[in-house]
Amino acid sequence: MADIDTSIEDLFEEGEMTEKQRKILIAAIESFSQKGYAATSTNEIAKKAGVAEGTIFRHYKTKKDLLINIVSPVMAKLVAPFVIRDLEKVLNKRFETYEEFLRAMFINRREFIEKNSNIIRILVQEIPFQPELREQFKEHVASRLYERYTKLADYYRKKGEIIDIPTPSALRLTASSIIGFFIAKYLFFEEGHWDDDTEMERTIQFILHGLGTSKK
Repeated sequence: MADIDTSIEDLFEEGEMTEKQRKILIAAIESFSQKGYAATSTNEIAKKAGVAEGTIFRHYKTKKDLLINIVSPVMAKLVAPFVIRDLEKVLNKRFETYEEFLRAMFINRREFIEKNSNIIRILVQEIPFQPELREQFKEHVASRLYERYTKLADYYRKKGEIIDIPTPSALRLTASSIIGFFIAKYLFFEEGHWDDDTEMERTIQFILHGLGTSKK
């Protein structure tokens, strides 16, 4: 079995569950991240974990129940605390320009995502299609960041760094571009066909200026 980030393994420590459960969850993370939830069978997960398929269903009623049992502790114990803590390093610092702020956000998130790429890939793949995961993301991450970003948007708007549009729109346009960068990197492009630094700069310039050319 390929290596799983230690931070992920730590979420499924002995004592909270049996060793077989732990192996099932770690095997499921690897399989879901590589093939996607829909394309992965419980039989594949069982073989990877070294258990009988029936063992999975003794612990988890359905494949979806298995997915939720992976994401719930990951969202609560890993993603939310690390996202909030690490982002606060950026959000608490007043960068002179919005461009500097965006670049710091990208670098901050890139380091976190690269350390936890398997589980992040699952979240990116499944949140759009699983209502339960969307609600967990809103509860643990999105709602906690919105207030902080609102203050930043007001700050940069007053400085003339961003245009005068409602804060929810500014957040949507910024976040969708940054999230789209990572979706493209992990889901659409193969290694060797993606230049991180170049694409980061292109995304930052897109957020700042859009795609249209100025017309005199």
